[in-house]
Amino acid sequence: MEYRRNSSSSSSSSTCLLFSILSCLFLSCFLGSVGAYKNYTVGDSLGWFDKLEKPTVNYQKWVAKKQFSLGDFLIFNTDSNHTIVQTYNFTTYKQCDYDDAQDKDTLQWSSGSQPNGEVTPLTVAVPLLKEGPTYFFSSDYDGEQCKNGQHFRINVTHGLGLPKSLLPDDSPSPASPVSGDDDSAPDTTVPSNFNNPKEDKDDDKTSDEKSGSYSVLKYAQLYNKFYVFLVFLGMLLLF
Repeated sequence: MEYRRNSSSSSSSSTCLLFSILSCLFLSCFLGSVGAYKNYTVGDSLGWFDKLEKPTVNYQKWVAKKQFSLGDFLIFNTDSNHTIVQTYNFTTYKQCDYDDAQDKDTLQWSSGSQPNGEVTPLTVAVPLLKEGPTYFFSSDYDGEQCKNGQHFRINVTHGLGLPKSLLPDDSPSPASPVSGDDDSAPDTTVPSNFNNPKEDKDDDKTSDEKSGSYSVLKYAQLYNKFYVFLVFLGMLLLF
């Protein structure tokens, strides 16, 4: 009888420990999912170049484990010999050429060439303003840089929504691409008050909290369901 009591006590302690560990792990994941806006340095230390210049670049691999949301920034460290083209048009992306792009679906953030032909370093910050598929490539040398690895595709989620500083002046929120159609071409509107990434300020908090309220509620509901499951699992292990 004494052995059974010790066994039962040991089982109960193990169950409580397992319950605590799983709860902490899930809570940490929950809190990490509702984060602030992020800045991503494209290519990390390799920067934004083609394989002819940086043979080890692999931008789609760089993208693979990242989650991009509205209001995030992509930081391109490159030089004036490479361009930065952002498009929502899949055909333009595949052709590595934006000459025939539809009106307002493609934006060139860096023209690449300098009047005197001198190659100078550049850092360009690009905000993510629309949900859905977004494509980037360099169009220099008739698309040669793009065809040599200087391109990637990302999917932008809603996240916390756009902060007030990135909302267009003439509308409450930017239009989104049509779901499920890579060839769709929504208008691209860059806010007139656009500037480079900056730290969150107090006057942006109210807007950010409203934009992210749905996301927080969703994760909270998910956490509650998982918590009930853990309680039920603990009761089963106890008996």
